[in-house]
Amino acid sequence: MNVTTIVLIPGLWTTALYWEHWVKHYSDKSFQVVAKSWPGMEIDIEQLRSDPGSLASLGIIKIVDHYEQIIRELETPPLIIGNGFGGLATQILLDRGWGAAGVAIASTPIKGILTRPTISMVGAILDDALDALKDKKVTSLSAAQFHRRYANTLSESESRAAFERYVVPGPTRMLLQTAFANFVPQAATSVNFRNNTRAPLLLVAAGEDLITPPSLVKANFDLYRQSEAETDYKEFPDKSHFIIGEKNWDKVADYVLGWALSRVNASKLTAVPNHTDSWSVQL
Repeated sequence: MNVTTIVLIPGLWTTALYWEHWVKHYSDKSFQVVAKSWPGMEIDIEQLRSDPGSLASLGIIKIVDHYEQIIRELETPPLIIGNGFGGLATQILLDRGWGAAGVAIASTPIKGILTRPTISMVGAILDDALDALKDKKVTSLSAAQFHRRYANTLSESESRAAFERYVVPGPTRMLLQTAFANFVPQAATSVNFRNNTRAPLLLVAAGEDLITPPSLVKANFDLYRQSEAETDYKEFPDKSHFIIGEKNWDKVADYVLGWALSRVNASKLTAVPNHTDSWSVQL
């Protein structure tokens, strides 16, 4: 089976515009590229910035369901690539049986990573205490926060340009769902990491990432050691959390595409609907 479609899933504080360079890059290689924003975020960026109240109800499951519906309408299983919370969504989608292969880039951790600094991770992004978040339904990054934590390998002017083009408010609920995942039964970030039938998964880490450092991505990878399904790890040592858009982003895009195509071809995947009408993998 040949992969002809790529689905790109953005993370928190961004829309599908975040993937603009990747969309062109993959389209130029004759792939059909589907880059959609989270539900309710398809509107103009300036409108989102001025009136983000509609984002308050967004949660992880609603977002994953949104992309599942998009994938259901495709003719063949796609390569799914997600960044940040999009990487978490990618892992959940693969666990549900969707996709020919998946790539989670600087992924928000799934439930079960006991070593992650739950509260400090949220504080590092927002420079606020977790208690302060409880009264905010929508949260935003400042330009300074974006540069310090998100795009720390860029110059101040480069970071400012990226901030002004891509950054939008995001739902606080997403952060809280992640922060307390290990204390909530059936948490929204739960994945069956013992699933032996899911498609191949690549976890990508950025060596200079201050939001999802390599230690968290490696801990995520280690959970999958209990599965017979293929899981791989790749680290780009000089990249920040803005790995999607910083210098040499195309090298990252080409690596993950090459990885996915080699795994799909090697596995000789066959797409067949299972009882949930998702795509299961047969070797």
